Amino acid sequence: MLDRSSDLPKPGTGDRANQRNALIAGFLGWTLDAFDFFVLTYVLNDVARDFHRTRPDIALTLTASLAMRPVGAVIFGLLADRYGRRLPLMLDVVFYSIIEVLSGFATSYNAFLILRLLYGIGMGGEWGVGASLTMESVPVRWRGILSGLLQEGYALGNILAAVAYFTIFPRFVWRALFFVGGLPALLSLFIRAKVKESAAWHAARTDWGTYWAVVRRNWRRFLYLVILMMMMNFMSHGTQDLYPTFLSKQRGYGPHATAIISIIAMIGAICGGLAFGAYSDRKGRRRAMITAALLGLAAIPLWILSPTTALLIAGGFTMQFMVQGAWGVIPAHINELSPGELRGFFPGLAYQLGVLCASTISYIEPLLGERFSYTQSMGILAAAVLSLAALVIYLGPEAKGVHFGVSHSGG
Repeated sequence: MLDRSSDLPKPGTGDRANQRNALIAGFLGWTLDAFDFFVLTYVLNDVARDFHRTRPDIALTLTASLAMRPVGAVIFGLLADRYGRRLPLMLDVVFYSIIEVLSGFATSYNAFLILRLLYGIGMGGEWGVGASLTMESVPVRWRGILSGLLQEGYALGNILAAVAYFTIFPRFVWRALFFVGGLPALLSLFIRAKVKESAAWHAARTDWGTYWAVVRRNWRRFLYLVILMMMMNFMSHGTQDLYPTFLSKQRGYGPHATAIISIIAMIGAICGGLAFGAYSDRKGRRRAMITAALLGLAAIPLWILSPTTALLIAGGFTMQFMVQGAWGVIPAHINELSPGELRGFFPGLAYQLGVLCASTISYIEPLLGERFSYTQSMGILAAAVLSLAALVIYLGPEAKGVHFGVSHSGG
């Protein structure tokens, strides 16, 4: 490994400002990325009608985006380990913003599908680079709660998509929501002007020969992280992606009611991410995640079977509080488990390969939902994945509080 200790930024008055700016960059990058993904979940029926396709056909474009995320993780993760976190993050944000706008101009289903495949590359690149930049920049003692804040940018993106659906969709066609998705490109200007490269990247920079040797040495750790992220994505996408469709088709709610219920559920997600992230700083990453998953399992009847709107809202809030509570620990947990030399590439690719393995759930749920009911489809699948996720987390390792900037290897 190359010795870059002399390149490390010196402690000073700018440290706290850069910690804040790195957190803002990672948080907003993930928020706006999630917004661009979730707008489609709210207008799935309308896109299907315009392109004269079935709901499962349009849901397949969600699966396509998820399936392409590992490609983005490889491209932008390797760039981040070689050239630093800032430049790849800027390029990625601009890329997915452009593709989102072009999706609004699609004139056929095939063109739309291709654009959603390309969008998946951008979505897959953002999380790994943004999370490594943020987790390497913030203080160790706050890593858990700030991990929760960072991850729940995803929930805020869902809320913003619901707000856009509530305010823009009734006045304009569905395409307008994708045009709004071009605004994240402006974030690249903030990153360029305000965010410094992380000190941990300077300390752990390596030549390519050493780099691939570290990859080979840590293949068991990497395989575990892929399995972990597969279960986490089954939890998340299994309880979120088709929830607006469940509300509108199964329960008969209109656009405004669907948006409001979804927003409240995502507020629960943000609260859960922060609460369990902070809990993980005190009691450990695995304990926090297992607790959240098991409580989510107990919340399934309230979430999917509630007979009244009030109880359904409480169930949506509770389920996402637990599911995203477990997710709030993930940025800290898998970055702590990743070798410093590989932190741009390793956690991001494990995350996105987990997405790829779990991407079928966005297609299986509507297939089962159309054949039986969305209540049965989503409820049974949620029970299975929450139980298995708790087991996978229990069987895995933990490296809470490890200091970044020091090379370490897994096994």
